[in-house]
Amino acid sequence: MTKAVGCGIALLAVAAVLGFMAMGQYNGLVTAEQAVEASWAQVENVYQRRADLIPNLVATVKGSADFEQETLQGVIDARSRVGQISGQATEAILNDPAKFAAFQQAQDGLSSALSRLLVVVERYPDLKSTQAFRDLMVQLEGTENRITVERRNFNEVARDFNGRLLRFPTNVISRLLGWHFAKRPYFEATAGAEQAPKVDFSGQ
Repeated sequence: MTKAVGCGIALLAVAAVLGFMAMGQYNGLVTAEQAVEASWAQVENVYQRRADLIPNLVATVKGSADFEQETLQGVIDARSRVGQISGQATEAILNDPAKFAAFQQAQDGLSSALSRLLVVVERYPDLKSTQAFRDLMVQLEGTENRITVERRNFNEVARDFNGRLLRFPTNVISRLLGWHFAKRPYFEATAGAEQAPKVDFSGQ
């Protein structure tokens, strides 16, 4: 009887240790996942800030009567595509690599359109010299820099979460207990798109 009791206590002790281990692994994953979602919210905030600047930028540039309309329309169209993609739920984008890729493609498309606009603006010194345009460019440059920072931060926390999910013993426990945690996608570097537009008024 004593031996049976001892075996029972030993089994309970093992079960308790395994239970605490599983709880620790689960809580760690939840914390890492929340960090990913918080970082994603920051990414969305800075991208929204950029989108909010576009209407004022377009209105200011339109003030130059002979400004190249094709370039301006490219920015307008790119912002529209961003709005269509960004309207999807955050969870849907984070859980679907295809939607995440579409989000990045739309945002990078807007970055490219803005860069082309800034190149064209160089031919319009009167437009560059207006205070309204200069103020917008300062805000835009700051926002583009924040986008680069927040994308990098997101990749770091997503990499930490994915690493936790794949490492032993979390990967084994997760499969055994049927936890539903999915890997998070990363922002991938796109040639030139990850860099803030170059704004230089030193030549005036």
